[in-house]
Amino acid sequence: MLEPTPASAEVLPEVVDHVAVARLYGEPLFALPQDLYIPPDALEVFLEAFEGPLDLLLYLIRKQNFNILDIPMAAVTRQYLSYVDEIRARNLELAAEYLLMAAMLIEIKSRMLLPPKKTAEGEEPEDPRAELVRRLLEYEQMKLASARLAELPQYGREFLKAQVYVEQALKPRFPDVALVDIQQAWQDILRRAKLVQHHKITREELSVREHMSLVLKKLQGRRFAPFEDLFDPARGVPVLVVTLIALLELAKETLVEVTQAEAYAPIYVRLAFTPAG
Repeated sequence: MLEPTPASAEVLPEVVDHVAVARLYGEPLFALPQDLYIPPDALEVFLEAFEGPLDLLLYLIRKQNFNILDIPMAAVTRQYLSYVDEIRARNLELAAEYLLMAAMLIEIKSRMLLPPKKTAEGEEPEDPRAELVRRLLEYEQMKLASARLAELPQYGREFLKAQVYVEQALKPRFPDVALVDIQQAWQDILRRAKLVQHHKITREELSVREHMSLVLKKLQGRRFAPFEDLFDPARGVPVLVVTLIALLELAKETLVEVTQAEAYAPIYVRLAFTPAG
């Protein structure tokens, strides 16, 4: 007879004719230990039939179709005390609240056995059950409202939020850049460059007398010369300014004449000593 291998020994238990009643640390347990101690309150089953003394009273009244405005205190108190005796034997802490209501029921029953107190003429004596009836009616209204709320759909019970998992790609996807965005970025760079650019100022020696001679050379051999032909914009603003000053000096010294046929007409310049045709 072959002995089972270690692998088969782990799969099959030693006792194969019985069903395991439990598992202890992963191993099957086919019989309870003889020295196993189970505390009396190790397993408790809580039934949510009664959530307090008022709930029990309301159950006893509605089950037997008693009029809540005319409660038969003797029958209700007897049934209530029998229930309290059962829970006192099992859980004294739980029965404390019920015992308080039992004392209240016994007090109401005792007051109903006594003759009613005298009141003013025309007034009915106060019913000892009035306060209890008011509390029962309020509790019943709250219980019905709670039941209607429990019937409404609740998150996690009737419905759940839809969740979608989107797997992110390993390679990042960059957004597309339009040509207009590049142009705008380039304009921003140029704008910043103008704000931080360095200006190097140099002093250029310009002679008014020299430019007076240049203007006279341009006018030689010409009957009239347009005013704008005497200026060279390519040489820069400083040269244009010196040329204008030179022209004004020539006009001041009556070496040239500045003429205009009419208002807003073109301006012409000629040598003063040149005879007019």
